[in-house]
Amino acid sequence: MRARAAGLLLGYTADRLLGDPPRFHPVAGFGTTATALEHRLYADSRARGVAHTALLVGGAVALGVVVDRRGPWGAAVTAVATWAVLGGRSLEREALAVHAHLAAHDLPAARQRLTHLVGRDTADLDESEVARAVIESVAENTSDAVVAPLVWGALCGVPGLLGHRAVNTLDAMVGHHNPRYESFGWASARLDDLANLPGSRLSGLLTLAAAPTRAGVAARTWRRDAAAHPSPNGGVVESAFAGALGIRLGGTNTYDGDRIEHRPVLGGGRAAHPDDIARSTVLARRIGLGAALTAVVISLRGPLSRRPRRPLG
Repeated sequence: MRARAAGLLLGYTADRLLGDPPRFHPVAGFGTTATALEHRLYADSRARGVAHTALLVGGAVALGVVVDRRGPWGAAVTAVATWAVLGGRSLEREALAVHAHLAAHDLPAARQRLTHLVGRDTADLDESEVARAVIESVAENTSDAVVAPLVWGALCGVPGLLGHRAVNTLDAMVGHHNPRYESFGWASARLDDLANLPGSRLSGLLTLAAAPTRAGVAARTWRRDAAAHPSPNGGVVESAFAGALGIRLGGTNTYDGDRIEHRPVLGGGRAAHPDDIARSTVLARRIGLGAALTAVVISLRGPLSRRPRRPLG
C-alpha cells in the first residue's frame, strides 16, 4: 500500500508540473482504438453499445492488472499511470487561456478556445456566458479528471486508474443525446455516472474544505440545487462551486445548432464574470491537492481489507 500511495502522489505531482504529454498521449491511443471498434460494432442498439463499452473498459482494466506491480517498481508504475490519467494541469491551462482572451477583450478568440473545453455551441456567447461555461467545465472536470481517478487509484491501484479513464473517455466520445448515440452510448453514459459517483461527492466535500469562508453557502447550495441538474454528479460539484464562488451557474445551452437544453440555475449569486475563471482554477487546484492527500490516506489504510476480529471469550 505504501508503493501505491507514493505512486499516486508522484503521479499527481507530475501532472501539476507537466500536464498532459504534447504527443503520443496514451488516452489518444485509447480513443483511436475505441473509434476503430465502434466502426465494427456500431448499430442503433443498446446491446451493441454494452458490448463496445465492456470490451474497451474490460481491456483497460485487464491491462492495469497485467502492469500493476507489488514490488520495487510498483510506485513507478502507479506514478506513470496516475500522470497519464489525470487532467488537472491541462484543464487549468485551457481555462486560463480563455480567460487571457477575455482579459484582452478578444471575445471571438475566447469563444473559439472555449471549444476545447465544452461541447455546447459557443459562437453567440457573451463574456458572462463564456465565463460560465469555463467554470462549469472546470468544476465537472476537476471531479471527473482529478478527484475520481485518484479515488479509484487509491481503492484499486492501476486497474482502477485505467478503468476509470476508459469509462470517462468513452462517455466523452459516445455518451451524447443525439440520434447516433442515444442508444449506442447509453451504457457508456450510465457507467460513467456510476464510476464518478464517489468522486463527485468527495469533490463536493473538498470544495467546502477549500473555501472555508463560503463553506456554509456552498453546502446549502449543494443541498438545494444539485438534484435539479441533469447529471447526478455534475450537479453536486457545479452547485458546490457556485456557492463557493458566490455566482450563478446553469442556464440555457445550445448544442449542434438546434438542440436547446435549459439547465436549472445553480446558486443564488451574481452572474459569472471573466475574473471568476481564475478564481475557479484556484479552487480546483486546492480540491485536487485535497484529493491527492485523501487518496494517500486511503491507500495507506488499505480500504479493501478488514481488520481481523478478536476471538470471543
